[in-house]
Amino acid sequence: MATPDFAVYDADNHLYEPEDAFTRHLPAEHKDLFRFVEIKGRKKLVVRNTITEFIPNPTFEVVARPGAHMAYFSGNNSEGKTLRELTGEPMRSIPAFRQPDARVALLDEQGVHACLMFPTLASLLEERLLDDPSLTLVAIRAFNDWLYDDWQYDYEGRIFATPVVNPCIVDEGIAELERVIERGARAILLRPAPVSGLRGTRSPFLPEFDPFWARVQEAGVLVTLHASDSGYQRYLNTWEGADREFSPFRRQTFAAVADDGRTIQDALASAICHGMLCRFPDVHLMSVENGGSWVGHLVRNLERAYKKMPNEFPEHPRDVFQRSVWINPFWEESVAALVDLIGAERVCFGSDYPHPEGIDEPINWQENIKDLPAPDVERIMSSNLRQLLAA
Repeated sequence: MATPDFAVYDADNHLYEPEDAFTRHLPAEHKDLFRFVEIKGRKKLVVRNTITEFIPNPTFEVVARPGAHMAYFSGNNSEGKTLRELTGEPMRSIPAFRQPDARVALLDEQGVHACLMFPTLASLLEERLLDDPSLTLVAIRAFNDWLYDDWQYDYEGRIFATPVVNPCIVDEGIAELERVIERGARAILLRPAPVSGLRGTRSPFLPEFDPFWARVQEAGVLVTLHASDSGYQRYLNTWEGADREFSPFRRQTFAAVADDGRTIQDALASAICHGMLCRFPDVHLMSVENGGSWVGHLVRNLERAYKKMPNEFPEHPRDVFQRSVWINPFWEESVAALVDLIGAERVCFGSDYPHPEGIDEPINWQENIKDLPAPDVERIMSSNLRQLLAA
């Protein structure tokens, strides 16, 4: 499709990490926390002496082609092919998947002015260290140092890489937040899940974490809640009598139905019902790669709760959602229906490039909104994210 006559901002791009992304800056005493081993001729990642199958090829030397799974995610898979069958011929990773200068050149070719840049393999970190808050923060700091080394957090105003934050130990979480802000971060990545603690997990939106959110609000940094391993595989396993590790490439019918938007709904419900977004009304949360079909269900539940317990909410929860939350819908969904529900000013385009479940040519995402008024198209594909990053 033709490139729009405005600067396109893509809310969901990904990099592929090299083998030393987790280890380059790890303290010596934790040198064996992450390592690669070879099994039957293939490298696998070991986390704390446990092999993870989270990503089939964690070195990313060979990857699925961008958009390879579009037929599956659009529901156009009448032959019932597996993701492996749909993937077809893989490709060698290109410099644009690993280096910011090459990625800027690719953005130019794609007609994209700027993007949020998310990690791929790093989404496994926190779940596999959930029982150890201190170790979680050691690993996050080491990863963020690598990310800054190789990508920076604001590369020429074109690529906004998202360092990971976690307030599980409040003072240390704030210290890491300060560090990435000082290095130029305009957006940060918070896993949509409970955080670890010595007495179990709890929501990062409870009042005990208010000092962290106070600093987020003061800095005006965008908080992205990107789809991740949020620990819900344990819940699904209780239904299936299994002990499976979450893997985005191991598709299961029950999981596809039961966990369709559940993780992000719970995260945003907590941010609203536990009051963080009322105590800090200028905090901006963006849901990325979680889709948007669940939004109506969450909004209805918030409205029902308010009718039953209005005195428990300092503000109407629907108003809080509308003020503080932005949504990046999947390319295969009805974006117009989401716009009708929350307005074009709260919707952001994101291609998920170069992941196989994303769209192969980011600019073609505009096909989904071709019937919307031109000002709404520009908001969704440009000005909404541009303004959030400039806050």
